[in-house]
Amino acid sequence: MSDVIIDVCNLNKRYMKQTALDNVSFQIRQGMICGLIGPNGAGKTTIMKSLGGLILPTSGQISIYGESTQKGLSKARSRMSFMIETPYAKEKMSARENLEKQRLQKGIPDKHRVDEVLEIVGLSDTGKKYVKNFSLGMRQRLGIANALLGKPEIMVLDEPINGLDPEGIVEIREMLIKLNREQHITIIISSHILSELSLLCTDYIFINHGQILQSLTADGLKQKCREYYRIHTDNDALALAILQEQCHVTKYDIDEDGSIKLYEYLEDLRWISSTLYHNGVIPVELSINKANLEQYYMDMVGEEYNVEYHESIRIPN
Repeated sequence: MSDVIIDVCNLNKRYMKQTALDNVSFQIRQGMICGLIGPNGAGKTTIMKSLGGLILPTSGQISIYGESTQKGLSKARSRMSFMIETPYAKEKMSARENLEKQRLQKGIPDKHRVDEVLEIVGLSDTGKKYVKNFSLGMRQRLGIANALLGKPEIMVLDEPINGLDPEGIVEIREMLIKLNREQHITIIISSHILSELSLLCTDYIFINHGQILQSLTADGLKQKCREYYRIHTDNDALALAILQEQCHVTKYDIDEDGSIKLYEYLEDLRWISSTLYHNGVIPVELSINKANLEQYYMDMVGEEYNVEYHESIRIPN
Protein backbone atom coordinates (compact mmCIF):
# COMPACT_ATOMS: atom_id res chain seq x y z
CA MET A 1 0.00 0.00 0.00
CA SER A 2 1.35 3.45 -0.97
CA ASP A 3 2.30 5.84 1.83
CA VAL A 4 1.35 8.85 -0.34
CA ILE A 5 -1.50 10.63 1.47
CA ILE A 6 -1.65 13.83 -0.59
CA ASP A 7 -1.15 13.86 -4.34
CA VAL A 8 -1.32 17.21 -6.17
CA CYS A 9 -1.21 16.97 -9.95
CA ASN A 10 -0.92 19.85 -12.45
CA LEU A 11 -2.66 22.33 -10.16
CA ASN A 12 -3.33 25.78 -11.60
CA LYS A 13 -4.93 28.81 -9.99
CA ARG A 14 -5.54 32.08 -11.80
CA TYR A 15 -7.13 35.32 -10.63
CA MET A 16 -8.13 37.24 -13.75
CA LYS A 17 -4.78 37.73 -15.53
CA GLN A 18 -2.65 36.82 -12.50
CA THR A 19 -1.29 33.27 -12.16
CA ALA A 20 -0.99 32.17 -8.53
CA LEU A 21 -0.17 28.51 -9.22
CA ASP A 22 1.36 27.28 -12.45
CA ASN A 23 1.12 23.53 -13.11
CA VAL A 24 2.03 22.56 -9.54
CA SER A 25 2.59 18.87 -8.77
CA PHE A 26 3.90 17.24 -5.59
CA GLN A 27 3.26 14.39 -3.16
CA ILE A 28 3.14 14.25 0.62
CA ARG A 29 3.90 10.95 2.32
CA GLN A 30 2.79 9.73 5.71
CA GLY A 31 5.09 10.95 8.50
CA MET A 32 6.65 13.87 6.64
CA ILE A 33 7.35 17.29 8.06
CA CYS A 34 7.33 19.09 4.74
CA GLY A 35 8.52 22.68 4.46
CA LEU A 36 7.11 24.94 1.76
CA ILE A 37 9.89 27.39 0.95
CA GLY A 38 9.52 30.58 -1.05
CA PRO A 39 9.19 34.37 -0.71
CA ASN A 40 5.92 36.24 -0.21
CA GLY A 41 3.67 35.78 -3.20
CA ALA A 42 5.37 32.56 -4.26
CA GLY A 43 2.16 30.51 -3.93
CA LYS A 44 2.63 28.81 -0.55
CA THR A 45 -0.61 30.04 1.03
CA THR A 46 -2.53 29.39 -2.20
CA ILE A 47 -1.39 25.76 -2.06
CA MET A 48 -2.48 25.46 1.57
CA LYS A 49 -5.88 27.04 0.91
CA SER A 50 -6.37 24.71 -2.05
CA LEU A 51 -5.60 21.70 0.15
CA GLY A 52 -8.16 22.95 2.66
CA GLY A 53 -10.83 23.59 0.08
CA LEU A 54 -10.86 27.31 0.93
CA ILE A 55 -10.29 28.15 -2.73
CA LEU A 56 -11.01 26.12 -5.85
CA PRO A 57 -8.24 25.52 -8.40
CA THR A 58 -8.68 26.70 -11.96
CA SER A 59 -7.57 23.27 -13.15
CA GLY A 60 -5.67 20.21 -11.97
CA GLN A 61 -6.39 17.62 -9.32
CA ILE A 62 -5.94 17.17 -5.59
CA SER A 63 -6.14 13.70 -4.05
CA ILE A 64 -6.17 13.24 -0.27
CA TYR A 65 -6.12 9.70 1.12
CA GLY A 66 -7.06 8.53 -2.37
CA GLU A 67 -10.13 10.78 -2.55
CA SER A 68 -10.39 13.28 -5.41
CA THR A 69 -14.13 13.96 -5.81
CA GLN A 70 -15.72 16.90 -4.01
CA LYS A 71 -17.56 14.58 -1.64
CA GLY A 72 -14.51 12.40 -1.10
CA LEU A 73 -12.22 15.37 -0.45
CA SER A 74 -14.67 16.73 2.11
CA LYS A 75 -14.49 13.43 3.95
CA ALA A 76 -10.68 13.26 3.70
CA ARG A 77 -10.29 16.83 4.99
CA SER A 78 -12.00 15.79 8.22
CA ARG A 79 -8.72 14.01 8.98
CA MET A 80 -6.80 17.26 8.56
CA SER A 81 -6.48 20.57 10.39
CA PHE A 82 -5.37 23.96 9.15
CA MET A 83 -3.81 27.05 10.68
CA ILE A 84 -3.60 29.49 7.79
CA GLU A 85 -2.70 33.13 8.36
CA THR A 86 -3.56 34.63 11.78
CA PRO A 87 -5.10 32.14 14.26
CA TYR A 88 -8.61 33.24 15.24
CA ALA A 89 -9.61 33.57 18.88
CA LYS A 90 -12.06 35.61 20.95
CA GLU A 91 -10.02 38.33 22.67
CA LYS A 92 -12.16 38.51 25.83
CA MET A 93 -12.15 34.77 26.47
CA SER A 94 -9.54 32.52 28.02
CA ALA A 95 -7.67 29.81 26.13
CA ARG A 96 -9.89 27.16 27.70
CA GLU A 97 -13.09 29.05 26.83
CA ASN A 98 -11.98 29.53 23.26
CA LEU A 99 -11.12 25.87 22.83
CA GLU A 100 -14.32 24.71 24.53
CA LYS A 101 -16.33 26.84 22.12
CA GLN A 102 -14.40 25.37 19.18
CA ARG A 103 -14.89 21.84 20.53
CA LEU A 104 -18.64 22.29 20.58
CA GLN A 105 -18.75 23.91 17.14
CA LYS A 106 -16.72 21.06 15.67
CA GLY A 107 -18.92 18.45 17.32
CA ILE A 108 -16.08 16.81 19.28
CA PRO A 109 -17.72 14.74 22.06
CA ASP A 110 -14.61 14.22 24.23
CA LYS A 111 -14.88 16.82 27.03
CA HIS A 112 -11.33 16.05 28.17
CA ARG A 113 -9.80 16.95 24.80
CA VAL A 114 -9.50 20.66 25.69
CA ASP A 115 -7.35 19.83 28.72
CA GLU A 116 -5.25 17.46 26.64
CA VAL A 117 -4.41 19.99 23.94
CA LEU A 118 -3.78 22.77 26.48
CA GLU A 119 -1.21 20.48 28.10
CA ILE A 120 0.35 19.59 24.74
CA VAL A 121 0.90 23.24 23.75
CA GLY A 122 1.93 24.45 27.20
CA LEU A 123 -1.09 26.64 27.98
CA SER A 124 -2.65 24.60 30.77
CA ASP A 125 -1.58 27.14 33.41
CA THR A 126 -3.08 30.25 31.76
CA GLY A 127 -6.28 29.96 33.78
CA LYS A 128 -8.79 32.76 33.16
CA LYS A 129 -6.28 35.04 31.46
CA TYR A 130 -7.87 36.68 28.42
CA VAL A 131 -6.38 36.02 24.99
CA LYS A 132 -6.04 39.79 24.50
CA ASN A 133 -3.27 39.64 27.13
CA PHE A 134 -1.44 36.73 25.46
CA SER A 135 1.97 37.13 23.89
CA LEU A 136 2.36 36.34 20.19
CA GLY A 137 3.92 32.99 21.07
CA MET A 138 0.97 32.08 23.30
CA ARG A 139 -1.45 33.03 20.53
CA GLN A 140 0.40 30.80 18.10
CA ARG A 141 0.31 27.91 20.56
CA LEU A 142 -3.43 28.48 21.03
CA GLY A 143 -3.85 28.29 17.27
CA ILE A 144 -2.01 24.98 17.21
CA ALA A 145 -4.12 23.75 20.13
CA ASN A 146 -7.25 24.54 18.13
CA ALA A 147 -5.80 22.65 15.17
CA LEU A 148 -5.18 19.64 17.43
CA LEU A 149 -8.70 19.42 18.88
CA GLY A 150 -9.98 16.96 16.29
CA LYS A 151 -6.93 14.66 16.56
CA PRO A 152 -5.80 15.35 12.98
CA GLU A 153 -3.59 13.02 10.99
CA ILE A 154 -2.31 15.94 8.90
CA MET A 155 -1.64 19.51 10.07
CA VAL A 156 -1.17 22.39 7.62
CA LEU A 157 0.52 25.37 9.26
CA ASP A 158 1.13 28.70 7.55
CA GLU A 159 3.92 30.71 9.22
CA PRO A 160 3.41 29.35 12.78
CA ILE A 161 6.71 30.86 13.99
CA ASN A 162 6.45 34.20 12.21
CA GLY A 163 7.30 37.09 14.55
CA LEU A 164 8.29 34.90 17.50
CA ASP A 165 11.38 35.49 19.61
CA PRO A 166 14.12 32.80 19.58
CA GLU A 167 12.73 31.08 22.70
CA GLY A 168 9.25 30.91 21.19
CA ILE A 169 10.61 29.52 17.94
CA VAL A 170 12.41 26.72 19.76
CA GLU A 171 9.26 25.88 21.76
CA ILE A 172 7.11 25.59 18.62
CA ARG A 173 9.78 23.55 16.83
CA GLU A 174 10.13 21.06 19.68
CA MET A 175 6.35 20.78 19.96
CA LEU A 176 5.92 20.01 16.26
CA ILE A 177 8.71 17.43 16.27
CA LYS A 178 7.09 15.75 19.27
CA LEU A 179 3.66 15.70 17.58
CA ASN A 180 5.20 14.19 14.47
CA ARG A 181 7.17 11.51 16.30
CA GLU A 182 4.81 10.58 19.12
CA GLN A 183 1.39 11.14 17.54
CA HIS A 184 2.52 10.40 13.98
CA ILE A 185 1.02 13.61 12.61
CA THR A 186 2.13 14.55 9.12
CA ILE A 187 2.93 18.27 8.98
CA ILE A 188 3.04 20.74 6.10
CA ILE A 189 4.58 24.02 7.21
CA SER A 190 5.67 27.28 5.62
CA SER A 191 8.09 29.75 7.13
CA HIS A 192 10.43 32.56 6.12
CA ILE A 193 12.96 31.45 8.75
CA LEU A 194 14.87 28.93 6.67
CA SER A 195 17.46 28.19 9.33
CA GLU A 196 14.60 26.96 11.53
CA LEU A 197 13.01 24.81 8.82
CA SER A 198 16.38 23.13 8.32
CA LEU A 199 16.19 21.91 11.95
CA LEU A 200 12.58 20.74 11.63
CA CYS A 201 11.72 19.35 8.22
CA THR A 202 12.20 15.91 6.72
CA ASP A 203 11.34 17.16 3.22
CA TYR A 204 11.26 20.41 1.29
CA ILE A 205 9.28 21.89 -1.59
CA PHE A 206 10.86 24.97 -3.15
CA ILE A 207 8.41 27.31 -4.89
CA ASN A 208 8.62 30.67 -6.62
CA HIS A 209 6.20 32.59 -8.87
CA GLY A 210 3.67 29.80 -8.46
CA GLN A 211 5.97 27.10 -9.79
CA ILE A 212 7.63 24.18 -8.00
CA LEU A 213 11.37 24.59 -8.46
CA GLN A 214 12.40 21.40 -6.72
CA SER A 215 11.32 18.81 -4.14
CA LEU A 216 13.86 16.92 -2.08
CA THR A 217 14.38 15.19 1.25
CA ALA A 218 16.46 16.49 4.14
CA ASP A 219 19.11 13.90 3.31
CA GLY A 220 19.06 15.07 -0.29
CA LEU A 221 19.53 18.65 0.86
CA LYS A 222 22.47 17.67 3.07
CA GLN A 223 24.04 15.95 0.10
CA LYS A 224 23.64 19.06 -2.06
CA CYS A 225 24.81 21.38 0.70
CA ARG A 226 27.83 19.36 1.73
CA GLU A 227 31.24 20.96 1.89
CA TYR A 228 33.19 21.12 -1.36
CA TYR A 229 36.34 22.57 -2.90
CA ARG A 230 35.50 24.84 -5.83
CA ILE A 231 38.16 24.75 -8.54
CA HIS A 232 38.12 27.20 -11.43
CA THR A 233 41.13 27.30 -13.75
CA ASP A 234 42.20 28.60 -17.14
CA ASN A 235 41.28 25.17 -18.53
CA ASP A 236 38.67 23.39 -16.38
CA ALA A 237 38.29 20.43 -18.75
CA LEU A 238 42.02 19.70 -18.60
CA ALA A 239 42.00 20.27 -14.83
CA LEU A 240 39.33 17.59 -14.41
CA ALA A 241 41.26 15.14 -16.57
CA ILE A 242 44.38 15.70 -14.46
CA LEU A 243 42.48 15.25 -11.21
CA GLN A 244 40.92 12.03 -12.47
CA GLU A 245 44.17 10.57 -13.80
CA GLN A 246 46.69 11.67 -11.20
CA CYS A 247 44.58 12.20 -8.06
CA HIS A 248 41.97 9.54 -8.83
CA VAL A 249 39.06 11.81 -7.87
CA THR A 250 35.57 10.36 -8.26
CA LYS A 251 33.38 12.60 -6.12
CA TYR A 252 32.76 15.82 -8.02
CA ASP A 253 30.20 17.90 -9.92
CA ILE A 254 30.60 20.32 -12.80
CA ASP A 255 28.97 23.76 -12.53
CA GLU A 256 27.37 25.55 -15.47
CA ASP A 257 30.47 27.73 -15.85
CA GLY A 258 32.66 24.62 -16.09
CA SER A 259 34.19 24.95 -12.64
CA ILE A 260 34.65 21.81 -10.56
CA LYS A 261 33.04 21.04 -7.20
CA LEU A 262 35.33 18.54 -5.52
CA TYR A 263 33.87 16.65 -2.55
CA GLU A 264 36.98 14.73 -1.53
CA TYR A 265 40.61 15.49 -0.61
CA LEU A 266 39.43 18.57 1.25
CA GLU A 267 42.37 18.25 3.64
CA ASP A 268 44.84 17.95 0.77
CA LEU A 269 44.16 21.21 -1.03
CA ARG A 270 47.85 22.09 -1.29
CA TRP A 271 48.52 18.79 -3.09
CA ILE A 272 45.53 19.32 -5.42
CA SER A 273 46.56 22.86 -6.40
CA SER A 274 50.21 21.86 -6.74
CA THR A 275 49.29 18.94 -9.02
CA LEU A 276 47.29 21.22 -11.29
CA TYR A 277 50.02 23.88 -11.40
CA HIS A 278 52.80 21.42 -12.24
CA ASN A 279 50.71 20.09 -15.09
CA GLY A 280 50.37 23.50 -16.70
CA VAL A 281 46.92 24.43 -15.39
CA ILE A 282 46.66 27.81 -13.69
CA PRO A 283 44.08 28.04 -10.86
CA VAL A 284 41.92 31.15 -11.09
CA GLU A 285 39.76 30.38 -8.05
CA LEU A 286 40.27 27.84 -5.28
CA SER A 287 37.82 28.04 -2.39
CA ILE A 288 36.07 25.90 0.20
CA ASN A 289 32.29 26.27 0.18
CA LYS A 290 29.36 24.87 2.13
CA ALA A 291 25.81 26.00 1.38
CA ASN A 292 23.02 26.23 3.94
CA LEU A 293 19.29 26.10 3.18
CA GLU A 294 19.08 29.84 2.50
CA GLN A 295 22.10 29.83 0.18
CA TYR A 296 20.81 26.77 -1.63
CA TYR A 297 17.49 28.49 -2.31
CA MET A 298 19.25 31.66 -3.46
CA ASP A 299 21.40 29.65 -5.87
CA MET A 300 18.26 28.02 -7.21
CA VAL A 301 16.23 31.16 -7.91
CA GLY A 302 19.19 33.22 -9.13
CA GLU A 303 20.52 36.68 -8.44
CA GLU A 304 17.49 38.46 -9.93
CA TYR A 305 15.44 37.48 -6.84
CA ASN A 306 17.96 38.60 -4.19
CA VAL A 307 16.14 41.81 -3.25
CA GLU A 308 12.67 40.20 -3.27
CA TYR A 309 13.90 37.25 -1.22
CA HIS A 310 15.67 39.20 1.51
CA GLU A 311 12.78 41.62 1.87
CA SER A 312 10.40 38.74 2.61
CA ILE A 313 12.57 36.24 4.49
CA ARG A 314 13.86 36.96 7.97
CA ILE A 315 17.07 35.19 8.93
CA PRO A 316 17.93 35.38 12.65
CA ASN A 317 21.39 36.54 13.72
